[in-house]
Amino acid sequence: MKPTRKTYTFYCVVLIHHNSLVITWEHSTMVRSRHDLRHGWQFRETLGNSSTETPWFPVQVVPTQIHMDLLANEKIPDPFLNLNELEVRSLAEKQWTYRTQFSKPSESASEPSAMTDLVFEGLDTFATVWLNGTKILKSDNMFISHRIDVTNLLKDTNELEIKFDSAMLRGRELVEEHSHEHTFYVRQTEVSRVPVRKAQYNWGWDWGPILMTAGPWKPVYLEQYVARIEDFWTEYEVSEDLQTCSGRIIAKVSEANGQSIRVLLSLNDSVVFEKDCTVSSSGIAEASFSLAQPELWYPFTHGAQTRYELKASLGSDDTMSKRIGFRRAQLIQQEDEFGKSFFFRINGNDVFCGGSCWIPADSFLSQIPEQRYRDWVKLLYDGNQNMVRVWGGGIYEHDTFYDACDELGIMVWQDFAFACASYPTYKSFLDSVEAEARQNIRRLRWHPSLIIWAGSNEDYQVQERYKLEYNYEDKDPQSWLKSTFPARYTYEYLLPKILSEEDRFAIYHPTSPWGDGKITSDPTVGDKHQWDIWHGAMNRYQEAFRLSARFISEFGMEAYPHLETIRSMITVEQQRYPGSMMMDFRNKAIDHERRVAAYVNENFTVIYDIASYTHLTQIVQAEAMHFAYKAWRREWGQRKCGGVLVWQLNDCWPTMSWAVVDYHLVKKPAYYAIRNALKPVSIGVSREYHDWTSGHVNPTESLKDSRFDLWVVSDQTQTLQADVTVRFISIQTGQDIRPPMRLESITLNPNSTTEILKDHDITENSMEIQDKLQSFNIAELDPYVIYATITIDDSTISFDMYWPQPIKYLDFSDRNITIRALEDHKVAISAARPTKGFVIEETRDVNLSDNGFDIVPGQEKLIEVVGTNIRSLRYTYIGAPEGSMPLIA
Repeated sequence: MKPTRKTYTFYCVVLIHHNSLVITWEHSTMVRSRHDLRHGWQFRETLGNSSTETPWFPVQVVPTQIHMDLLANEKIPDPFLNLNELEVRSLAEKQWTYRTQFSKPSESASEPSAMTDLVFEGLDTFATVWLNGTKILKSDNMFISHRIDVTNLLKDTNELEIKFDSAMLRGRELVEEHSHEHTFYVRQTEVSRVPVRKAQYNWGWDWGPILMTAGPWKPVYLEQYVARIEDFWTEYEVSEDLQTCSGRIIAKVSEANGQSIRVLLSLNDSVVFEKDCTVSSSGIAEASFSLAQPELWYPFTHGAQTRYELKASLGSDDTMSKRIGFRRAQLIQQEDEFGKSFFFRINGNDVFCGGSCWIPADSFLSQIPEQRYRDWVKLLYDGNQNMVRVWGGGIYEHDTFYDACDELGIMVWQDFAFACASYPTYKSFLDSVEAEARQNIRRLRWHPSLIIWAGSNEDYQVQERYKLEYNYEDKDPQSWLKSTFPARYTYEYLLPKILSEEDRFAIYHPTSPWGDGKITSDPTVGDKHQWDIWHGAMNRYQEAFRLSARFISEFGMEAYPHLETIRSMITVEQQRYPGSMMMDFRNKAIDHERRVAAYVNENFTVIYDIASYTHLTQIVQAEAMHFAYKAWRREWGQRKCGGVLVWQLNDCWPTMSWAVVDYHLVKKPAYYAIRNALKPVSIGVSREYHDWTSGHVNPTESLKDSRFDLWVVSDQTQTLQADVTVRFISIQTGQDIRPPMRLESITLNPNSTTEILKDHDITENSMEIQDKLQSFNIAELDPYVIYATITIDDSTISFDMYWPQPIKYLDFSDRNITIRALEDHKVAISAARPTKGFVIEETRDVNLSDNGFDIVPGQEKLIEVVGTNIRSLRYTYIGAPEGSMPLIA
């Protein structure tokens, strides 16, 4: 029986404030209060029906997950070290119980009519909850929260107990239980993950370990109130001319029928909209609003990140607020000469999306502090990356992640939590998916950074691989349920239906990759995961220009992390060499050593000590990023390619993978290559691709070819005037083989590509250069680099450098490197001859202004070093006489 209700007066205020929308609800009797149950927990292994009791161990803090608690109690070795992952895999089949005692909140005595809810923001994953011996909850979805009215169950002292079953064993049981109605296909580890609504990467992936977590992975707390605001949000449209923003502010309120709520919208502390509204019998309060000349939210590459404050007040004691942004977002898919476009238009501006794919930042999600999320998003911003794709095999990310994206202007592509499988559609599964989708859409819909939702990751590739039934012309969702690919119902009917109901102006894409029912590898429509580099045909990265698509939402190249990370994850010194058992075990990619070796051997002279080989893998990855981002961004001028997202930004544990920044947030050279390619104004230079390994090809062609292309890509909305200089520098002597080309007052097209030179031949009017380049005597060849710079208002803002390919054919002896320490934590680096792949060994306590760069004679490269003693750093480069050397001797 619920306590007797009193009548109260409520106030609702809505404000719009500097790039934020804040809603506050206040009520006049009792302050809504929260009591976190963080401390005083214990855990133990549960032995099923056995009468044997296992000992209890202390839990440091909740949120938590079982591996963290076992590690804190020294019951397991650190799974992130050496081969220790193998030692803890058996934990996946165990059951665990968590318990705590807590006192009844004191507010209950002062306000007998108050409600008390017990809130679980997330339980991982199969959980049964008892309060004082009464079962109050049974949950089977990691992605949803639970709120239970425990007002009449509380005592002066209370005991809360949660039992977690094995997700792996329960998954296997579900596969068996539903095998008569569905065939479970899966890529990446075992099939038991498919019917379980849990982060799929816990079963292991080709970049992460098998670490099956369990526990209260999000906060657990008591909340007391007489009335409360459950949720509030805006539903709005920005007009095509951007002059008005109109819509509704909506609040859902509990226990306040007929009362008044005030909503308030403010900008820069000035109220721009305010209204009192009445809570209906369904608990909804609405206020229509219209703003003239709204200040809009833009990705950081195209404008300011204005956010309004939205506040809702229920009386004087309960206030909630959010910082929201208004923007007009469109996905432009139009027929054109290349097929069908795929790019985003934000507030009327076409936006090239350069960025990364995101996986969970840790195998143990509960140990990620909020600041670490902010640090990751800041890396995107600092790296000129304006979009991040939250991959479907992980989670719907922490609120702090999206807030940081809002603040810094990073667009978010959000996958629903499905990846690389054929998912079932039996009723209990779909019911759970619906609850999951609605909760997470409601949680995230107010973030201006969230630009697009996608139904899954690569599930239609599974459909293709196993030849599951798919007739794009069949538009009957009920018939899809009867096919061998019933998950189509989820991606093409259920999820878009839910999204339209919860956030009706949101952009939805059925899956990634996807293109109007065509095969997922079709480059003319939709987005594409371009894995013909590394996977598939293992094309050379120099062929990236041939591998474009309308939007490349995945591609990548593996590399080792820096040496500090390798030493920290492999503590056995004798195992720190390329191809050791522990090094191989860390890398989860199929055929990883074969593929890494192929790309290294094809392009560089191989040295196999750990420092040198690490350096080579990093330069291979950086070169792949350089060729791909430069070539594909060049196509933005014709909107042929609308975006490029590398797989992947980050790691979930210390390892070697496709990540361009390692688990400890230490940047690989590839990160800087992407940053340079995505500069607001970026110059590019390329030469014709010449194969050097197939059959009877002439391997000297690349060294002798004298033609090149030159272009500039700008994401600026205004026309610019620029000067361009192109040098041609002998790799052997460091001298210019001909006078530089100087192109003055070049007009750069706004938000487009300006093609400056096409197939230009430097031997025109120069028989001497032509004769030098045509020699078949290797000793007489004088290969050169092309070094192009662009200057605006006497400031060099971008450069590019093209080397004859492959690099291993070039002589890098005697580069004559000079390094000078300057004031203000700077070093000046110069070379007498063109130098390739200069890498400073980064560590966790250092921040560099650039790394993995090339050096040309006649110029000093200035590098700012923050956070460490410069003299502690070491460096190397292609052809260095040793593996690494002190940066400052």
